[in-house]
Amino acid sequence: MKTFSYEINDEIGIHARPAGLLVKEAKKFASRVVIKKGDKSAEATKLMAVMGLGVKCKDTVEIEIEGEDEAAAYEALKTFFEANL
Repeated sequence: MKTFSYEINDEIGIHARPAGLLVKEAKKFASRVVIKKGDKSAEATKLMAVMGLGVKCKDTVEIEIEGEDEAAAYEALKTFFEANL
């Protein structure tokens, strides 16, 4: 399992547009991708679950990636967060 933490810099947090992009990115991989905020977590492939986390600007989220292509997914998602959130 690979994990990383990321502080959200988008002014609005994880709203509909970036949540949709995140879901698309996570679905490219066979690995299970989970996003956590505090004691809540959601599968990154489920749009409503991701939006339900209520992630705001300056919140820190933890991303957990586990599966056969976790190394590639880790690199791609880390790059995605830095570029979009």
